[in-house]
Amino acid sequence: MQLRVLAGFIGFVFLLLIPNLLIAAEGQEVDSGTTAWMLISTALVLFMIPGLAMFYGGLVRTKNVLGTMMHSFAAMAIIGVLWVICGYSLTFGSNILGGFVGWNSDYFFLKGIDDMITDGVPEYVLAMFQGKFAIITPALISGALAERVYFRGYCFFISLWFLFVYSPLCHWVWASDGWLFNAGAAGVIDLAGGLVIHVSAGVSALVVALFLGARHGYPKTAMHPNNLVMTLTGAGFLWVGWYGFNAGSTVQSGLDTARALTMTQISAASGALTWMLIEGVKFRKVTSLGFASGILAGLVVITPAAGVVYPTGALALGAISSFLCFYALAAKNKFKYDDSLDCFGIHGVGSGAGVILLSFFIRESWMNDAAKAAGSAGWTMWNQLLVQLMGMGATIVLAALGTLIICIIVEKTTGFRISDNEELMGLDQSLHSEHGYGLIHSDSRY
Repeated sequence: MQLRVLAGFIGFVFLLLIPNLLIAAEGQEVDSGTTAWMLISTALVLFMIPGLAMFYGGLVRTKNVLGTMMHSFAAMAIIGVLWVICGYSLTFGSNILGGFVGWNSDYFFLKGIDDMITDGVPEYVLAMFQGKFAIITPALISGALAERVYFRGYCFFISLWFLFVYSPLCHWVWASDGWLFNAGAAGVIDLAGGLVIHVSAGVSALVVALFLGARHGYPKTAMHPNNLVMTLTGAGFLWVGWYGFNAGSTVQSGLDTARALTMTQISAASGALTWMLIEGVKFRKVTSLGFASGILAGLVVITPAAGVVYPTGALALGAISSFLCFYALAAKNKFKYDDSLDCFGIHGVGSGAGVILLSFFIRESWMNDAAKAAGSAGWTMWNQLLVQLMGMGATIVLAALGTLIICIIVEKTTGFRISDNEELMGLDQSLHSEHGYGLIHSDSRY
């Protein structure tokens, strides 16, 4: 009898606790489908960094191939550590310093997220996914300073740039209380980093190129790529990795993911085809370097827009970006600034065009949702265009001023530009005591 009473009492208590147990279980439940896709996306974005190293490494002279590739790989280590220590907190923490940057003590050293699950995904996965974006962004800038900077200066530069340019900008655009995230009816549209990554890197690249000055002999001396096979292979790796870049940024595994992946493919193909057509008409031949440039032009333009446009918009944006980037590279030759590997001409111009022009291609359902959020005031593409322009202006100002100040600090402390003799010898030998292909050239053109 006593056992029955005890069993009944335990059962009664258990029934009372079931709602709480269910709530706890629901709060901790992992969406295996979304988590699996985010794990794959994280790996795809990381895969882009060796792809970038190959793309850039093939474009420089033989004597600088290892030094140039090291710029991308070093970012994996330096930014990878800074991201864990304070980067995730600075970018996705709550507003501090008037909203200039964020902070969350749980994100400091990732010490408080061991059992956190957000939207069905372990917080660790989200942190690592975003960390790959933080790594590749300063690595993009290395294309503008190729063949002429100290490795120690570069490492110091990307550390400061990550802390004082990337982290604040990422917080403004992607943190839930960022001022650009909340601008207008639905915030600035930047799915995967048109502003945060490509425009910021492109503008910074232009500032760095102007600050450092041109390589010795540029533009009179021919500086031929050492390995276009490697460059084309790197471009292919970037195209594959970009699916994780854009489709992963939906942080789900559903309709929006399919849309983002599809628009990425369409725009990349459109950009590559358009560049081939331009070269075919203008030069009567198509180059592998032009094709690779067209791929990137199509990818960078769709990066902010992949979640909001239709296929027709993706086709148009890819084609427009190729035209703009093609003539931006021609302008570089005209004005004789040495953005060595065209970071500004591709990433800055192409993605900047995407950030602005997406306003004219937004799908109707997105605009309807924005109009509901705006209430009686309504919302049109012109309203969104103003928000996009505001985001563009803020990005340019922060990236340009921040980069200039950082360049001065680096030059006055560790030193930034290498000596004439070291530049003529090449980065591989003078800074790393290595040779990429086991070849030694006495001619400074190689």
